[in-house]
Amino acid sequence: FCFKELMRNEKVRKGIIAALLGVRPEEIKETRLLPTILRKEYEDDKYGILDVRVEMHDGTQIDFEMQVAEFDFWKKRIVFYLSKMVTDQIHKGDDYDKIQKCIHVSILDFVHFPEDNRCYRKITFCDTKTGEIYTDVMEIHVLELGKLPPEDQNEEGIIRWMRFLNAKSRKELKEMAKQDEYFGEAYEELDRLSADEKKRLEYETRLKYKRDKYAQLHYATRIGREEGAKQINELNKRLIELGRIDDLKRTVEDSDYQEQLLKEMKIIARYD
Repeated sequence: FCFKELMRNEKVRKGIIAALLGVRPEEIKETRLLPTILRKEYEDDKYGILDVRVEMHDGTQIDFEMQVAEFDFWKKRIVFYLSKMVTDQIHKGDDYDKIQKCIHVSILDFVHFPEDNRCYRKITFCDTKTGEIYTDVMEIHVLELGKLPPEDQNEEGIIRWMRFLNAKSRKELKEMAKQDEYFGEAYEELDRLSADEKKRLEYETRLKYKRDKYAQLHYATRIGREEGAKQINELNKRLIELGRIDDLKRTVEDSDYQEQLLKEMKIIARYD
C-alpha cells in the first residue's frame, strides 16, 4: 500500500527508476502512471492486474510488483504479465515496430532464488552459450529484500533503494533521508501518509481484506483437500449441466473466479 502511494510521487518515481536503470535521475525526463488493468483480446482471456505501471518518455513501460508472502508459480505469473504488457501495445493493423521495451520488477520479501545470496538480479533474453543479448524488449529485475545483509554495506543504486524499502524503523528511514534528496522526498511522503487519516483508513481496510483472505485460505486448508475436491467436482458438474463451458475453462486459471462461482451457486455452504 505504502509503495503504491510512494510511486504516485513523481520525484520518488524518478529516483527509483534511475537507480534501477543505472542512470542519473536528471536523465529521466518524464514518467507517468498508467492504468494497471491490462486489456483482454478475447472473452476468455485472463485479466492482468499490475501493482504500479509506469511509462517513460521514450515509451518504455515498467511494472513494479511488491509481494510479501511467497506466491506459487511466481515465475509464470511474471512472464504472463510481462507478455500482456507487450501485446497490450499492439492493436489491429499495427506493425511490430510499435512495441516498446517492457520491464517487470519483482520486489519480494521472500527468497525466490535459494541457490545463492544475490539479492538483486537482472534477467534478459540472451544466447545461453555466449551470453549475447538477443533482445532487450522484455526485461526482468528481481529484488529479494530478505537477502540483504543485516548491516549497511555502503550500497549504491537499486540496492540502496532496497535497503530503504526494507527499513525496520522510522529512525533507519530518517538516517537514509539525510543522505539523498530522493530518499528525503520518499521519507517526507511516508510522513505525510502516516498523518493522513483517510490514507490510514485505506491501509486498514486493505489490511483487513488481507487478513480475511488469509483466514479464508486457512479455513480452506483446514476442511481438507477431499472436501475441496467435492466442491470443485460439484461446481464442474453444475457448469456442464448449465452449458457454461467458458466459465468452466476460466475456473482452471482463475481461482478467485472459481471461489466466486462456488459461493454464487451456494456449493461452499453445502459442505461447510
